[in-house]
Amino acid sequence: MARKFIKRIMPDHQKIRDNKTLRIFGPVINNPNLWHLNRRSARGAFAVGLMFAFWPVPFQMVFAAAAAIILRVNLPLSIVLVWITNPFTMPPIFYGAYKVGELILGPTGHEFAFEPTWAWIVESLSTIGPTFLFGCLASGTFFAAFGYFMIDWLWRWSVHSEWKQRNQ
Repeated sequence: MARKFIKRIMPDHQKIRDNKTLRIFGPVINNPNLWHLNRRSARGAFAVGLMFAFWPVPFQMVFAAAAAIILRVNLPLSIVLVWITNPFTMPPIFYGAYKVGELILGPTGHEFAFEPTWAWIVESLSTIGPTFLFGCLASGTFFAAFGYFMIDWLWRWSVHSEWKQRNQ
């Protein structure tokens, strides 16, 4: 069940291989182990993808792809999971990360009022930046670990259920 669902949401291998930003990895991206879907590669891909989804940087896909290549986990799944943070979900996710940072480090004394200007970004780096970045790191680490263990459990449960059904 878990494998079938993951295969359904994964993008086409050729689309990812032809992606312009991922060409920087050269022939390494053609390693068949990066495209194979098993329990180890799926749980690692969930951890990588969810970790980099919380990084407030451009080109999260490239970082996730590099980590997937280094850790030898499923590349397409790692990249797809980074898309959790998109223009619609970024504000609530990053606000939540800021609140997590504030919960751990304490209040900053500054209000988190987003403005899409360069001046706001530069000013925020000195006022709320450390709290926000720590919150992103903490949230990414938590959800990476949660995704890793949840997929591992779901995969094992799915295999156990299929074996049980097959024996009946």
